[in-house]
Amino acid sequence: MAGLRLVRYYGSRGLRIVRGRMQYVWDDRGRRYIDAHTGNGAAFLGHANPAIAGRVSEALGELAACSLSFDCPHREEAVRALSRVAPPHMGAVAFANSGAEAVEAALKMAWAHTGRRLVAAFRGSFHGRTLGALSVTWNPRYRRGFPVVEAVFLPYNSDPAEAHSAITKLGPRLAAVIVEPVQGEGGVVPGEREFLRAVGEAARESGALLVVDEIQAGFGRTGRVWAHEHYGLEPDIVTAGKALGGGLPVSAVLARGELAGALEGGRHGSTHAGNPAAMAAVAAAVDVLLSDDVPARAREAGSRLASRLRGLLEGRRAVRGVRGLGLMLGVDLRANPAPTLRCMQERGVLASKAGVSVVRLLPPYMLSPGDVEEVASVVAECAPG
Repeated sequence: MAGLRLVRYYGSRGLRIVRGRMQYVWDDRGRRYIDAHTGNGAAFLGHANPAIAGRVSEALGELAACSLSFDCPHREEAVRALSRVAPPHMGAVAFANSGAEAVEAALKMAWAHTGRRLVAAFRGSFHGRTLGALSVTWNPRYRRGFPVVEAVFLPYNSDPAEAHSAITKLGPRLAAVIVEPVQGEGGVVPGEREFLRAVGEAARESGALLVVDEIQAGFGRTGRVWAHEHYGLEPDIVTAGKALGGGLPVSAVLARGELAGALEGGRHGSTHAGNPAAMAAVAAAVDVLLSDDVPARAREAGSRLASRLRGLLEGRRAVRGVRGLGLMLGVDLRANPAPTLRCMQERGVLASKAGVSVVRLLPPYMLSPGDVEEVASVVAECAPG
């Protein structure tokens, strides 16, 4: 009997990774790589971080599953831990399993709370591939052929007055405005301060909820615990994921307290939301974030890496520039980045593509000065001249 064929959502990179330790992974031949891919940013706190792996192992030995119908100490610990780092105006948390699921829950919360249906998102956005999240994801190629909900896409980093006007004109139909403080899939594009503040003000004036998607940018990667802190925003809802569970599949929706009841009474649900092992990972990840001062380390390492990249790539006509915040960096090329990514992999550095032309670097926070030099040198060696 023929065996099953694995369905790949992405093209194969032709590399079999068998183990990892903090910022490094090894293939089945024993070769070491610096991991600046980290599973699309999920392993920001490192592979097999002992502070997280130990707690998860303990939880797995204690309790396999626990429905949200019941209380369990692992979930209580995760809620207490997140309370230490949540934006101060947040009063509720709902757990999920992936970033897309968190976005789904956030949108349902906005629809239920406001009684409205329209959502405003931005060109270049990426929020996930489930149907609600897909509806507010910009790339038409991802949405083609699927039934999506009503959304309108506005220019990202447009003139603040124009952004404000475009949102307020949507008026009483608007349930939510969803925005990434740094667009990841869209090309590692940091938001401009006045633009994002105008978006927040317009959402409030329209009676819509401001949803800030921090799934890739949040939890220390940009040099602050939450990327929206760079801009002085006060969102109604924050979606978190990827680094939140130290690499485990877990996400969260942080919301103002008055929104907590919007999804109760069976209006939302998930078999594995709040799983004990995932909750242990969240609690441990918060401890690492605080005890290792992860945001500061990401800020310092990111500044060194960006500076080194700019120095090595300066003057190359085929390179538009280097941009990003903290350890969320992109090298924008005037060409398809695929050959550069292959070359980097051959030389021991893993990275990913963003947008049409960007080499995206999402390394773990413990990147050493030697690692910074290696990554920058390999990018410079592989990038077109």
